[in-house]
Amino acid sequence: MLIAGFPAGAFQTNCYVVAPAAGAECVIVDPGQDAAAGVDELLREHRLKPVAVLLTHGHLDHVWSVAPVCGARGIPAWIHPEDRHLLSDPAKGWSDTSAEIFGGITLSEPDDVEELSDGAVLSLAGLELVVDHTPGHTRGSVSFRLPGDEIMFSGDLLFAGSIGRTDLPGGDYPTILRSLADKCLSLPDATVVLPGHGPKTTIGHERLANPYLRDIAPPAGPTRGI
Repeated sequence: MLIAGFPAGAFQTNCYVVAPAAGAECVIVDPGQDAAAGVDELLREHRLKPVAVLLTHGHLDHVWSVAPVCGARGIPAWIHPEDRHLLSDPAKGWSDTSAEIFGGITLSEPDDVEELSDGAVLSLAGLELVVDHTPGHTRGSVSFRLPGDEIMFSGDLLFAGSIGRTDLPGGDYPTILRSLADKCLSLPDATVVLPGHGPKTTIGHERLANPYLRDIAPPAGPTRGI
């Protein structure tokens, strides 16, 4: 298994490429702001051929480069239907103040968009990825799992020591707690979590140390961060 990544743009959003091995087909997860050059570098370094882009949710910092990355290679982007509208209207995913800042940015859907559903198994690039619908940060948030390898791409559901904010449009704190309980706490402790921001962690570590998983229902979610 080959997983390589880098933090992209001002938001430092983790973009990943995932493949069975070097020299193989791959998928790209969450190409954010100015991610195209970093993606190209990883593809050259590991001699990879991308077949799809997978999006954990529709926030601008995760989808900024999806159209150019897909368009340059003629590959589809996969996103949950609840967040698909954010591909072409990213301001709807932000607060009124943020929407004013990002409102001048023009994005468009890639030519080929496929929709994700809870429990779907994607057979792509020689990989079997399980899709978990994990709303709360946005209505269409998903995570991707490689069950045989105990790896989870959590997007902005779960971070090392924290969880995704829920104060933006489409966010809901009780809903993200249910997603965490149903889709994270049910996983083996050894599961490696590769989040949308920050360092990797494990389910076991977060079960013990993350206040939002340890107590599962503290009084309010975070209101700072991405």
